[in-house]
Amino acid sequence: MEIRIGIAQSPRELSFESSQSPEEIEQTVSEALATGTGHLSLKDTKGKLYLVPVVGLSYVEIGSEENRRIGFVG
Repeated sequence: MEIRIGIAQSPRELSFESSQSPEEIEQTVSEALATGTGHLSLKDTKGKLYLVPVVGLSYVEIGSEENRRIGFVG
């Protein structure tokens, strides 16, 4: 699952792959925004932990699990 996070006042977005389901990611983001914990915490497929301040979130894009195509598509 590809995740993209836009951070306020940053020209680049944070992008990584996660093994969590879209529902789990949505629930984690919603809880972080609702409870005001101060940060959003997500792990990628390699075990890295990403902490993003909730006040800095511009958007969170949860991608699909579609496999990437290689070569020419006709």
